[in-house]
Formats: sequence, structure tokens, C-alpha cells
Amino acid sequence: MARAKLTTKKLAQRIDLEYFKRPHPFRRMRFILSVSAPLAALLWLGWYALLRDNQVYSGGRVSTAHAVLSTRCDVCHVKQAGQFSAKATDRSCETCHDGPIHHANQAFTPNCSSCHQEHQGRVRLAATRDVSCIQCHAHLHSTGGATRFSERITSFDGDHPEFAAVRSPNSDPSTIKFNHAVHLKHNLRGPNGLVELDCQDCHRPAALNANWKYGIGAADDPRGGDSLVSRPRVEFEKSLPPSMDYKRAYMSRIAYDKHCVACHTLQFDSHFPESAPHDTPEIVHAYLVEKFQDYIPNHTSELRIPAPVPERDLPQKPLPAAFVLLTQQQWVARRVAESEELLWRKTCAQCHALRFAQNSQLPIVAPTNITSRWFKHAEFNHDSHKFLTCTECHTRAKTSQETSDVLLPGIQNCQKCHRGGSASAESRCFECHKYHDWEQAKEVKGGFPLSRLGRGD
Repeated sequence: MARAKLTTKKLAQRIDLEYFKRPHPFRRMRFILSVSAPLAALLWLGWYALLRDNQVYSGGRVSTAHAVLSTRCDVCHVKQAGQFSAKATDRSCETCHDGPIHHANQAFTPNCSSCHQEHQGRVRLAATRDVSCIQCHAHLHSTGGATRFSERITSFDGDHPEFAAVRSPNSDPSTIKFNHAVHLKHNLRGPNGLVELDCQDCHRPAALNANWKYGIGAADDPRGGDSLVSRPRVEFEKSLPPSMDYKRAYMSRIAYDKHCVACHTLQFDSHFPESAPHDTPEIVHAYLVEKFQDYIPNHTSELRIPAPVPERDLPQKPLPAAFVLLTQQQWVARRVAESEELLWRKTCAQCHALRFAQNSQLPIVAPTNITSRWFKHAEFNHDSHKFLTCTECHTRAKTSQETSDVLLPGIQNCQKCHRGGSASAESRCFECHKYHDWEQAKEVKGGFPLSRLGRGD
């Protein structure tokens, strides 16, 4: 028997239009969730409001340095017109930090938060991304017209120019005559026999605070050695990490008393075993006069000296012995002149550039001009590189014979390690360069009570 065909009208009449009025487990559960979820959210937010904990609104974990402020958003996100601002302003940063500008003629000054981005986890805020630097240095412009340095730098292992210190025709400005090749030879004659010098015998960070091998025993402590006043400060500096301790990062300045005195003495007369002071010609002259004046009263027999030999008319006839008796003042003047002739013309002239002015017995010593820091616009830490041999970077040291030779490594040497990538050393801009000129920093006066920090009262 054929089945009757249902029309659209008959199908519609079979639908129960009152279904939503009758209870159903699914509809009951949906209602409960629609009411309880917003209510739970309000209770949750109200609970954090009672605790005064703003961490629920945070965009992520803050850096370690600002961890104590992680629950106090209002410290950085200052209220404006009754509401929190979208970003932390420079004014809120300068409450605790004084970041001097980069250059006086910079054409653009970024906001603090554009370079130091918070809520990125426990990161070091000083480790800024290269994009922060490249935004200016990829096409560098300044308010003073032409730039002094490269106008385009985008990466260290890419288009970074060669270091200015090693570019030709730069040379070492020091006037001290020094030959590295001679001092690094085998079997040199030292104070107690044959020696073989090592780089660390003359070059090492000042923070080691130890006696020099060929010095007079003075440790490299500018505050006066092991005095009771200086000792706490010395111990404090020893505890500093290398990134904060300037005396660990850079080599101690070369000085005669620390590096040279044991081998290069300033003997001036056979009467005295001690050396003349390594000081100005005026002080050396006064020292010599005093030494001879103190000596001659107890050795008056030396005032009688042989007289000059006259020309002989009869060579066969012997001349009688002739002597001259000097006064003490004449004898002192004579010995001082002889000692100074030895010092000025030979001993001192081996290292120093001397110039004698007209009608002057004392020379004019040229300033040494020893460079204390070569990379004036970048930072370098020897302590971080101490696992390397010195000649791995200073490759020309063993063959250099001229003072004018610049023995610093070039950029290609640094790029062997600092080349980018996960398997290499850090090569971002912040590793060597600092944006803020901290020499221009001003002291910041603290203004936060403990009640505004963390959860404590």
C-alpha cells in the first residue's frame, strides 16, 4: 500500500512550538553556567581587589630587577585621568633611574619602554635588541650635520666598520721607546740571571692587587696598599662581578716602578748602590746633589784629584805627579755633572724622548702619552676573555719592534667568536656599546616607601 505524502504544512504542525517552556537538563545546565561563570569572574576580580594585587592584569612576568614591583602596576603605569595609561611613561622610569641621553646632537630620542621592554619574562633589560639601535644607526642623522662615524651599521658581523684604533694610518702616540720583540726573546738577562718574560709579567688587570714580578713589590692599589682605611674598599671591589668592576676589565697602566725597575736600574755612580729616583729632572738633580753633599764630608780624601796632564815638550822626561785639591762644593758639582751626563745621555734616553733647551743643564722630558683606553666608544672586558692566550688576539706582539705599532686585534679577530647565532658569543650592540652616557648621570633621590613595594605593609 502506497505511503501518504506529507506536505510542508503537515510537517510544520508536527513541531512542538512550546518545547522551551518545559524543563530540560541541558537547558538547566546552560542557565547555571551563564550565571555562575560571570559571577565567579566577578568574585575572582573582587578577591584580587581586596588583596590589592594587580598581577591579574599583568601582560606577563617582569624582569628580575623589577620583580618586587610585579604586583604594583601603578608604580610604572601612572594613573592619568583616573585610569592607568597604556604604556609606562618616561616619567615613571626616571623616578628611579636617571638615563642621560646618548648624544647631545641626536636627532631622535626613543622612549624608555621602546628599548627596555618589560613583561618579557626574567630577562636582563640592558640586553636590548639590535632593532633598538638600528632604528637610528641604519641611516644615522644628527642635528649637527655630518656624522663623525659610520652612517650605516646594522649588525656586528655584517656591515660594522673596522675599529678606529687599528685603521691605517693610526699609530701608537706613546713617546716611550719600547720593543716587544726584544722583551719576548728567550734567555734575556734579568736581575737574577736569565729570564723569559710573559705577557702577564707586564699586562694584567689592576684588581689582582698582587706584587709585580719585576717591580719593587708594590701591589697595584691606588689607595695605598694594605692600610686599614683602604682594606674594606679593596675587599669590596674583589667581590664585584667583572661586568661592574672596571679594574678587572682593563689592564693596569704601565709604570716604571712596577714593570721595569728590576732590570732597568738608574745607577748613576759607583759610590752608591741605590738608583736615582724615576722622577722629573729637577727632582733627580736635587737628589744627586743631596747624595754627594752627604757623602763628601766623611770622605775628604777624594777632594784630591789628579791634575790635567799638560803637553810634554820632552817625551823622554817623566812628569812629576800633579794633583788638584777641590773644595767640597766643586767636587759635588763635578760628580753631579758626570752622573747627569750618564743618566740623560744614556740611561734615560734609552726609553724617553729628551730635549735640551738652550742654556739649560736639565732636559725636557716629552710626555709619555701612554694610552690607557683604546676603545673610547666601546667597552671591553679582559676578565671575560682570560681563557684565551694573549697572542691569540694580540698576534703581532712577538714581532713588533716599533713603539708606534698598534697591537690591538681587528674586527675580524673578534668576529671569529662574536658572529651571531646560538653557537657563538653574544654579538648584539649592547655587548660593547652603551646608549646612556653615565658620566652625565645625576643622583636620583629615592621616594618609594616599602608599602608601595611587593605585598608587605
